[in-house]
Amino acid sequence: MKILIVEDELKTGEYQRQGLSEAGFVVDLARDGVDGLHLALSEAYDLAIIDVMLPGIDGWQVLQGIRRAGREMPVLFLSARDSVDDRVKGLELGADDYLVKPFAFAELLARVRTLLRRGGKVKEPETLRAADLELDLLRRRVTRAGQRIDLTAKEFSLLELLLRRQGEVLPRSLIASQVWDMNFDSDSNVIEVAIRRLRMKVDEGFETKLIRTARGMGYVLEAPTWSNSRADR
Repeated sequence: MKILIVEDELKTGEYQRQGLSEAGFVVDLARDGVDGLHLALSEAYDLAIIDVMLPGIDGWQVLQGIRRAGREMPVLFLSARDSVDDRVKGLELGADDYLVKPFAFAELLARVRTLLRRGGKVKEPETLRAADLELDLLRRRVTRAGQRIDLTAKEFSLLELLLRRQGEVLPRSLIASQVWDMNFDSDSNVIEVAIRRLRMKVDEGFETKLIRTARGMGYVLEAPTWSNSRADR
């Protein structure tokens, strides 16, 4: 899935690009309205995220240019302009959603996935599985071998991330940005504590351990084979 970001704030643009790339999307970033409109009309995107206040031409004009050209890609406005009038204007011009800065990346990602689902671009699974572990996204329930596991909201989000990227080693920086919406602090043990608590609930009491530590790299969830059954726990 390919996403266009039109954002002139350097940190905000890079933050979005990094987060969405880590979530599995292909991302292009334009720094002004003129370049953003050019990319939107010359490339095939599944969704565009556009700031309102841009150099060159503003986000309103970028959206108008996209719609005049007959492009039907979903558009999400991301702006510090938070008045009701601005939100209404964006939606009336043809935007599909409007998110106000400052924003939590987790909310941005959820809105992106919702817009792509709504447009039929992405069919989200209702259930994520690994071995006898099952996470029901609709009911927000987790079971292992038929046994109900009660998780906090953050633990559920962490487990969902690990299951979606099953078999992939996830660095602490990615987990911090995706689940806690924060930059990773090497002096913080938030990630380690959360993983430890999740392991106690998901793996303790079961012969097969699903969540592993990859030394110096991060964490991975996968049903182990004989070759990795002796890996770090």
